[in-house]
Amino acid sequence: MAPTYLDAILENHRQRAAKDQRDWRARVDEVRYDGPSFALVLRKGSSPFIKVIAEIKRRSPSKGPLAPDLDVVALAKIYRDSGASAVSVLTDHDFFDGSLEDLQRVHKSVELPVLRKDFTVSANDVLDAAQAGASAVLLIVAALSNDELVSFIELAESCGIDALVEVHDVKEARRALDSGARIVGVNQRDLNTFDVDAEHAASVMDALPRECLTVCESGLSEVADVERAAQAGFDAVLVGEAFITAPDPSAIVKAFALVPSVLRA
Repeated sequence: MAPTYLDAILENHRQRAAKDQRDWRARVDEVRYDGPSFALVLRKGSSPFIKVIAEIKRRSPSKGPLAPDLDVVALAKIYRDSGASAVSVLTDHDFFDGSLEDLQRVHKSVELPVLRKDFTVSANDVLDAAQAGASAVLLIVAALSNDELVSFIELAESCGIDALVEVHDVKEARRALDSGARIVGVNQRDLNTFDVDAEHAASVMDALPRECLTVCESGLSEVADVERAAQAGFDAVLVGEAFITAPDPSAIVKAFALVPSVLRA
């Protein structure tokens, strides 16, 4: 298989983690998240509409700068006021121009759950997320071993945050479930071709039990895309670029947040 953008990013993050001299075991008892629950807001029973996780993202590795001068606090408030259920913050610096400081500022400015969107490769990454005010941390199955998945999910839960476990296919979905995932994100974008395949993403849903919370990720640019995700039974959609590049982000967030949810068969 040809190298993907994920490979380069992961190599960068693992090199950084290898230089981190902090003993994560000494930090565990000191890190405890106390804030709104990411999992709770994703549950269908809280409203009749699909939940929108609105992302703050300055740049993309494939498309370059999207909004290099964005005000993260102002945008987070727009998301909140427009009906988003949670905010995702890209904290990777080298590839996305983000930071943990961005997440901290968002956490302090809005009362919504905040997802740390990053390439988690170490226990300290998980603890840093909780310490910065994240309600949840992203774990990418393609990036982690089975042992890492299990330990990071357990560590996240031990400090009071959720894990959004991202998969690309049925095989990864089974790994996620076997590792204890309770929230699974299905990325519609192929890691090699960058193509978006909504039908493939919907088929992955068949491998997930109904009690599992599900998030549709990538390639959601218009209301019809969100409606398709809702029809497939997803509890939530994670949207970044469509909001970041929109002339009126408030209008598109509101439109997405008014798509009715659909109970899975």
